[in-house]
Amino acid sequence: MGTPAESAHAGDWDGHERRRLPLSEDQIEEIAEKAAAKAIEKLTNHVYQEVGKSVVSKALYLIGASALGIYLWLKSKGIV
Repeated sequence: MGTPAESAHAGDWDGHERRRLPLSEDQIEEIAEKAAAKAIEKLTNHVYQEVGKSVVSKALYLIGASALGIYLWLKSKGIV
């Protein structure tokens, strides 16, 4: 990469920072409310995913245990 002087926009910068005006209290509150709502949504989705994984895991365990029980029962009857 080149030096800053070689940059395409180096000649456009006059040395002053281009900052926005400070946010009003209403704007800050609106941003905070949106951030909180988004955080709650993400947390809720994460909890639902974990509950779903737990339910599926337990269901698969029960299916496997039932299948093994049926197999052993059929084997004891001489069917398998």
